Amino acid sequence: MKLPSHITPPPRRRPTTVHDRTPVYAIVGNPNCGKTTLFNALTGLRQKVGNYPGVTVEKKMGTTWSQHGRPIQIIDLPGAYSLAARSPDEAVLRDVLLGRRADTPQPDRIICVVDAANLERNLYLVHQILDLGRPVIIALNMMDMASSAGLKVDPAELEGALGIPVIACEAVRGRGLVELKVAMSRVELPLARHRWDVPAPIAPAVAELQASLSDADQRSPLVARAEALLLLTDFDTVRVAGSTPLSPRTHEILDQWRRRWTAEGADWSAALIRTRYDAIRELCRNVIVRPGTMGPSLSDRIDAVLCHSVGGWAVFAVIMAALFYSIFSLAEAPMDFIDGQVAALGDWVKGAMAAGDLRDLLTDGIIGGVGGVVIFLPQILILFFFVGLLESTGYMARAAFIMDRPMSKVGLNGRSFIPLLGSYACAIPGIMATRTIENAKDRLVTILVAPLMSCSARLPVYLLMIAMLLPDDTMSAGLKTGIMLLMYALGTTGVFFFAWLFKRTLVRGAPQHMIMELPAYQPPRFKDILRHMVERGWLFLKNAGTIILAISIVLWALTTYPKHPNPAATSTEQIAHSFAGRAGHLLEPVIQPLGFDWRIGIGLITSFAAREVFVSSMGVIFGVEGAEDDTTPLRDALRGARWPDGAPLFTPLVCLTLMVFYVFAMQCMATLAVVKRETNSWRWPLFQIFYLTGTAWVLCLILYQTGRALGY
Repeated sequence: MKLPSHITPPPRRRPTTVHDRTPVYAIVGNPNCGKTTLFNALTGLRQKVGNYPGVTVEKKMGTTWSQHGRPIQIIDLPGAYSLAARSPDEAVLRDVLLGRRADTPQPDRIICVVDAANLERNLYLVHQILDLGRPVIIALNMMDMASSAGLKVDPAELEGALGIPVIACEAVRGRGLVELKVAMSRVELPLARHRWDVPAPIAPAVAELQASLSDADQRSPLVARAEALLLLTDFDTVRVAGSTPLSPRTHEILDQWRRRWTAEGADWSAALIRTRYDAIRELCRNVIVRPGTMGPSLSDRIDAVLCHSVGGWAVFAVIMAALFYSIFSLAEAPMDFIDGQVAALGDWVKGAMAAGDLRDLLTDGIIGGVGGVVIFLPQILILFFFVGLLESTGYMARAAFIMDRPMSKVGLNGRSFIPLLGSYACAIPGIMATRTIENAKDRLVTILVAPLMSCSARLPVYLLMIAMLLPDDTMSAGLKTGIMLLMYALGTTGVFFFAWLFKRTLVRGAPQHMIMELPAYQPPRFKDILRHMVERGWLFLKNAGTIILAISIVLWALTTYPKHPNPAATSTEQIAHSFAGRAGHLLEPVIQPLGFDWRIGIGLITSFAAREVFVSSMGVIFGVEGAEDDTTPLRDALRGARWPDGAPLFTPLVCLTLMVFYVFAMQCMATLAVVKRETNSWRWPLFQIFYLTGTAWVLCLILYQTGRALGY
């Protein structure tokens, strides 16, 4: 009997085989389901793991080995709740699974990581993936969390219902990995026994779109049907359709059905979603055994305090204060150790070499430049330890929840706070994390203001200037912490102000409501935290050994040549005669109203490559031997710096003004490059240079001139 045209016959199930090439698996799942942790466990790759939505914003690839010794390629795809993409990271997931990305092989098989404690919600994405007719393995993760919540989940029942492998595992503890690898090693994997009934009034639209997609793009019938269901579930997904645009005919069909259903007053998109969830509930009926009565979970009881309108803010403030206080107090001993080691290296070089330009290059240019930045490594490691601790325990999502209300006052929502908070460590991953923000305007505004969050690269400048303001022998760490917090608060205030301004002028739009899952609290995974610290510390040292080293050598050459005609000239006269001094003098008329002279101007120019270069630049410019070993000689040299009329250069007012300049000025080439890549235009990076550096100049002008008028 011939079936009606609007009904698609079920696919014929057959085993699939991958023989002659390395199989490619994609790992997919909801945010917070343990997907990236499982990827790390399988591949051994070092990778950041965070316990809040959106930590994985790009695909990541690795290799593991089957039980038979064959390589298996694995792609870790961004977390998503649905294939109907509403943000760039979700579009990456969909496009890779549909084979739309030329830079990524289309997976042969798919591992769906599922949170056992939230099975019904997680199975929505799995249900959509099964529509594709691809071989799937379900990794039923977090079985311990489900048990703690009083749920009994039966993997065998789920496997019997779907006809595909279902592996119970706990990725954090490595449980179930052997069984998962055995399933991945199978040469043949069955296709799922996947059944669900599309509402009859929608079936003609599905069939019409399926035919259009198959004809226009040579999609397989199953993939075309799955994409037709996605388009009908969420019309807005057309706007982020990915690398393969929809044909005009497909757009026409969508518009026709949308107009027809609007005229009928029918919400068939919601009907599709309800029907799919009905099928999932029926599937889970015998898989999940729920307890009769359940009290509040441990996470709920903790949230009653940490998410309270008053108590939550108090805890948040204490955590931030502890973070910055630790930067000063806990880092003191390791910084002293580094001081001694680098001091010994400088003394050894001076004793082993005769005086001359080469020795000066090594001591003043290389050791003085690189060492002056490496000294701050302990403080940066402490910062990343705290950030990793907050992510691992699940508190980071609570911080976003707490910040949702104040963020809404400026036109954003709490989802923007996660990239902004990450920008405290570095603006680059913070800007990349904005891909998890669904609204394009909110994403752009968050990118534009993210550099205002004081990143770790500003720490060396802040610490040097605070040490100039408050000598160690007379001032407490508490007061230094207060000034540091003031700088961070100033940058955060700038974020709120400019976000409010841009949402009302540059990119107008109504604020979007935030819907975010609060993951269950978990014990901190110190292995992952320490791995993250080591990675970030290595990147910092790598930066010091490449960019900062190169800049230090170039800066030394620019301050050394051409030689002053008078051999008896002072170091200040030599620098003024050098190429660097001439460039600084050209800039001086612009920065002199801020209290800065040409020597500070040189530091501002060089720190555009990396903010922390300012410290090493000052060491080279002021000819401080051993500035990298102990910042006391550099501080003494800066305190002794004078204007031509004999007035001190680095007054407390100038130190404060310089810190404010670094809070606001756009002083990072790498950040600009990332902004260009994320916005696909030079318009926004250039705009950032203009508005951030212009704001820094105006505020510093007001601050310095007002301070001078008041007699400071």
